[in-house]
Amino acid sequence: MVSAADRAKGPARTSVWLEDRAERGRRAAQPAGLDRAKIVEATTRLLDAEGAAKFSMRRLAAELEVTAMSLYWYVDTKDDLLELALDAAFGETSLPDADDPERWREQLRALAVEYRTVLVRHPWMSGMVGTFLNVGPNAMAFSMSLQRVMRNTGLPPRGQTGGISAVFQFVYGFGTVEGNFLTHCRSAGMTEDEYIRQALGSMKGDPNLKRYLNSSSDITDARGGDTVGEARQRDFDYAFDLLVAGIEAMAARG
Repeated sequence: MVSAADRAKGPARTSVWLEDRAERGRRAAQPAGLDRAKIVEATTRLLDAEGAAKFSMRRLAAELEVTAMSLYWYVDTKDDLLELALDAAFGETSLPDADDPERWREQLRALAVEYRTVLVRHPWMSGMVGTFLNVGPNAMAFSMSLQRVMRNTGLPPRGQTGGISAVFQFVYGFGTVEGNFLTHCRSAGMTEDEYIRQALGSMKGDPNLKRYLNSSSDITDARGGDTVGEARQRDFDYAFDLLVAGIEAMAARG
């Protein structure tokens, strides 16, 4: 186990994936059956249930029924575990076959849907995507798949990173808001639709907010959707189509 003093003497660690050592094996004194994979699985389970703010090595040790010190045979810090859990979440995505350049729109949409899905399934991811380097094997596989698809769009090389940013910063924002809202509704003991009905009822009692609702009713009605989820899905689909249209237009301009 690396001590705090040893870490202070050396350069700042940038990623658990860049450590110059093999994964620690289980020592004889450690609980049978404990390994890094099981620790990461339990970490993800706790993050899903309680969020990143409540996560701690002690809480994880209690979940695994081991001592907190046992965990340090497998990782050096809590951040190592968070980074490992983040990459494990990226591993839940299904990557499209990008060999057919004519199907780039379908492939890009598939990647966008996969990214949105994991962000909503694991709301804690949003706060970690920009915190860590994301150079684990699953995150890199996702990134390489995305690059292959973007190369097939016809955008010039100098514009391809911008195209990636346009699509996936949008998906990141969309998925983050969606995941946070779902988490809030669950903590309130309501479904999305129940929460929105209650909120709209309160807003209609405020003259200023009621005017806002009335002024925006034409566009919300036109969007349609019988549930919050359906309305959100229509927004996502249309917004993605706008982005694809922009990529096509920029590719045509060269």
